[in-house]
Amino acid sequence: MTTLAFLGLGAMGDPMAAHLATHARAHGHRVLVWNRTHAKAGAHARAHGTQAATLTEVAAADVIFTCLPTSAEVDEVMSQMRPHLRPGATWVDCTSGHPDAATRQAAELAALGVTFLDAPVSGGTVGAQQGRLTVMVGGDAAALEAVRPHLAFAGKVVHVGGTGAGFAVKAVNNALLGVTLWATGEGLAVLGRAGVNLGAALDVINASSGRSNASENLIPQRVLTREFPATFALGLLAKDAGIAVDLTQGVQGSAPVLAQVAALLRAAQHVVGAHEDHTAALKLIEAMNAKEIR
Repeated sequence: MTTLAFLGLGAMGDPMAAHLATHARAHGHRVLVWNRTHAKAGAHARAHGTQAATLTEVAAADVIFTCLPTSAEVDEVMSQMRPHLRPGATWVDCTSGHPDAATRQAAELAALGVTFLDAPVSGGTVGAQQGRLTVMVGGDAAALEAVRPHLAFAGKVVHVGGTGAGFAVKAVNNALLGVTLWATGEGLAVLGRAGVNLGAALDVINASSGRSNASENLIPQRVLTREFPATFALGLLAKDAGIAVDLTQGVQGSAPVLAQVAALLRAAQHVVGAHEDHTAALKLIEAMNAKEIR
């Protein structure tokens, strides 16, 4: 019987661990879950047949999944688990982490006989609930193939390169989300000031070359409705865009648009609130233009 462990039962991790539990029941495995708030792990165990566990207990698992806010939180649990890790285990980090952290963490775990894969996910809470997440994986390809059957929360799994590549792709992907969200918000604010009906404008944009996920889904469903449901925090988007800027500097690249949008998202985080939904960044654009996007 394979023991699987899942650490981090937030908006993404909770349904991901639930899919893992369904997979485990079908294949005779068991799933341990841990969360900083122990009551949340207990609730998950009651709802999905997993087992709430301590960090010492999850450290002995064959495959360890983490889905935490940043690489700093992964470092924290890793330091506590390190004395109890089992040689031959694989650590799959689904956090939207930093490529530099992946390199260091992989080396530290390798010294203990543990394999590390950076495997951040994309698809949002809906994708997590449906088990249709896209997983971008950095690290050893053979190690990925060994754990692939356990990626029960995934609709698509892509090996993108060596250690840190998964985190790099995730950071750039989310930076591009920030770019399209911010640029579309600016355009709509200008159109609003010009007296254009924004619903009609989006109908045109979404049938034309300016369309994006932001224009087709995020803005109509979250901004025009003024709902801004908190599913992906603005602070986390700003963090990911910042990682993309770090990556650019690390490879001595040039990405001024990404850098500018990262700075704007950081400003929005401070003005609007880090825990607000990422689409609430457009409230800063509204303030800059004295015009609501609705």
